[in-house]
Amino acid sequence: MSENSHIKVIVGMSGGVDSSVSAYLLKQQGYQVEGLFMKNWEEDDNDEYCAAADDLKDAQAVCDKLGIELHTVNFAAEYWDNVFEYFLAEYKAGRTPNPDIMCNKEIKFKAFLEFAAQALGADFIATGHYVRRELRDDKYVMCRGLDDNKDQSYFLYTLSHEHIGQTLFPVGDIAKPEVRRIAEEQDLITHDKKDSTGICFIGERKFKDFLQKFLPAQPGVIEDTDGNNVGEHEGLMYHTLGQRKGLLIGGMKEGSGEPWYVVDKDLERNVLIVGQGKDHPRLYSNGLNANQLHWVDRIGPKGTTRCTVKTRYRQEDLSCTLLVGEDGMARVLFDEPQKAVTPGQSAVFYAEDVCLGGGIIDSVIK
Repeated sequence: MSENSHIKVIVGMSGGVDSSVSAYLLKQQGYQVEGLFMKNWEEDDNDEYCAAADDLKDAQAVCDKLGIELHTVNFAAEYWDNVFEYFLAEYKAGRTPNPDIMCNKEIKFKAFLEFAAQALGADFIATGHYVRRELRDDKYVMCRGLDDNKDQSYFLYTLSHEHIGQTLFPVGDIAKPEVRRIAEEQDLITHDKKDSTGICFIGERKFKDFLQKFLPAQPGVIEDTDGNNVGEHEGLMYHTLGQRKGLLIGGMKEGSGEPWYVVDKDLERNVLIVGQGKDHPRLYSNGLNANQLHWVDRIGPKGTTRCTVKTRYRQEDLSCTLLVGEDGMARVLFDEPQKAVTPGQSAVFYAEDVCLGGGIIDSVIK
């Protein structure tokens, strides 16, 4: 009998290949494995309803194949209160939030974790995230996933070492092609299912159409960096720094002929500011200020620290100096100017392969 046979693990089954292979690997390792499928969004149209129904069907098929029980739970109310309302408030304030990070914090590693432990008697939960956990100096740390292209530590920086201690990440030290190979070898229905894209509750829908249903648009003018009126926008919330598409600006005689890019937003005047050229100087900043800090070890760096930072997912590591103030704000100075650092997004800090934590970008330092 396996030494793991008395340990009960509840796997978050999404209907995707990563959670499918996670469940398979844990079963191979001798754990008592059960699945839990979460419904986080009360769909209001047929496309999304069908997508969720298909995901549940796939999750059930995988669990049937593996001979494990699948539970379901509805966290739509928690999702609305703790993730979606935050998402809307940030957009209303002119910032660009990352709801996936909030979903991990409030749903997967709070509501899900509590339900698995209290209602299902889990000793551990498991997810298909591409991160690794390691025990260092009697505390669990979160390391990047072995597959650089799939590492998801950026989305999980709000976890604490206690969360990591309660969670298994079976695919964290496997490359994605190998995960798909295992799924195919085991004849799991999800082996060739494409990875989900887009914001979890929007799915594949058009972002603008979705947002318009919940937030009234506030049209305004578009100005160039010299203050000239060059067009009109339908709402600042539809635009993000560095964006080129959808600006509806024609060629102007005075212009350089290069494409226009969003370089700034004037929230007070409801003005979108654009400049020509993808490397326009206004797109660059020398640093950032971040608040709502969270440290995985619950202590965090003190004073001035040399580390690396990511200001968006899949970005290369940026060398920086981090200064955490007494006021709970982080001041980050990049070694080299960086492009399109966006308020509302997260800045996530690393010491080599270890994710230290992060915070929400409040403002940029020019």
